[in-house]
Amino acid sequence: MEFSVKSGSPEKQRSACIVVGVFEPRRLSAIAEQLDEISEGYISNLLRRGDLEGKPGQMLLLHHVPNVLSERVLLVGCGKERELDERQYRQIISKTINTLNETGSMEAVCFLSELHVKGRDTYWKVRQAIEATQDCLYSFDSLKTRKSEARRPLRKIVFNVPTRRELPIGERAISHGLAVSEGTSTCKNVANMPPNICNPAYLAEQAKILENDYDTVTTEIVGEKEMEALGMGSYLAVGRGSANESLMSIIKYNGANDDSAPIVLVGKGLTFDSGGISLKPGAGMDEMKYDMGGAAGVLGAMHSLAELNLPINVIGVLAGCENMPGSNAYRPGDVLTTMSGQTVEVLNTDAEGRLVLCDALTYVERFEPEAVIDVATLTGACVVALGKHATGLLSTHNPLAHELLNASEQSGDRAWRLPLWEEYQDQLESPFADFTNLGGKGAGTITAACFLSRFTKKYNWAHLDIAGTAWRSGANKGSTGRPVSMLTQYLLNKSGAEQGE
Repeated sequence: MEFSVKSGSPEKQRSACIVVGVFEPRRLSAIAEQLDEISEGYISNLLRRGDLEGKPGQMLLLHHVPNVLSERVLLVGCGKERELDERQYRQIISKTINTLNETGSMEAVCFLSELHVKGRDTYWKVRQAIEATQDCLYSFDSLKTRKSEARRPLRKIVFNVPTRRELPIGERAISHGLAVSEGTSTCKNVANMPPNICNPAYLAEQAKILENDYDTVTTEIVGEKEMEALGMGSYLAVGRGSANESLMSIIKYNGANDDSAPIVLVGKGLTFDSGGISLKPGAGMDEMKYDMGGAAGVLGAMHSLAELNLPINVIGVLAGCENMPGSNAYRPGDVLTTMSGQTVEVLNTDAEGRLVLCDALTYVERFEPEAVIDVATLTGACVVALGKHATGLLSTHNPLAHELLNASEQSGDRAWRLPLWEEYQDQLESPFADFTNLGGKGAGTITAACFLSRFTKKYNWAHLDIAGTAWRSGANKGSTGRPVSMLTQYLLNKSGAEQGE
């Protein structure tokens, strides 16, 4: 897909299609008014006849509009002008792209990027349009023998900006949007891959591909023998029931070209989570291939970062493992010794993600990081608390939490902060070990983060629970690519890269 920006009036556009907005009730946007004037009232006459009301997502494709050079004009309903917000803008762009892809318009000039969206500038509108477009056009069909393809798919789209002065801003937005989209696609591709292909070794292969593609990236793989030597008893226990070796992939991006403290991203990489001895119910268990969504998100963010070539140092850790029942599997009642030396009583083998992450979080101490952010499909309780719309954010460091929340608002990849008060730590008490791996029925997301916090005393740390946001179920089942956009925005902000006007 080819993207560009230009600044021009609609009557001069010679394209397969021009895209303009119409507001409720039957009110032409400024650009649509220009086209109406050129066509001597052709468009306004159609609206008066009732062909389009202007409700959000309504589409009306016009052919051979009088005096207009383009073959087609697509009128897009945008709702009430004063109510056009970020969510509605993204939905309108998505519906527009799907419509264009079905009409046979192989190229289009889109004027929706000139619409007024509350509190958002040209950079945001163009970048969001790029990301929404790439999301619409994404499909995972690499394992299908018959692939359905549009006869004349959309190949090129030009976003118009109001003035020539804003062309550099639009070009920067395209560059950033494409980088985020590439990382998001990487995340989706890996997460959607079935667990008989995507195991910890496959995650390690993806890390190596990144190293081969970018000079700024190096990788190393930590296997079970090295984990054993390091005393990572908790991580190793989770993978004992699986025939697939547990592997931790370390991706180092050196963009600062110095030894400045890195930001570390740690992704939970449970390539399949059966629940272990505490076996999950059969219904929906196929979706437990998405339990490596955190690792997929970190891999995607590292891809976006390398594509952007930002001047910072970042380390991505993919904590690959598979949780299976078996004769050698760990059990409820076992007491594990973590890499930190702390002991954990296992109450439920399906609370395994934290047992893998805790050793990974201890391992990254060696990097003396500026900050550590772990990303994990950790708790069903987060889905109960926040649904599928917001990622759960918990942190022991207020400035880091605020930076992530800011990045989530900028990117539209939303997060919501939950408390991490000391009172919740009491729920992890154990009569046989330092603490348990389960905090009881109440506040499951918070007690899981409390568990992880016990391994993060030596650096600033935040936890992202993406159990509700990493994938969608149902007819459109698949990875969402979150939180690549949020993490990349956070790294953009940390690097000081220019973003807006």
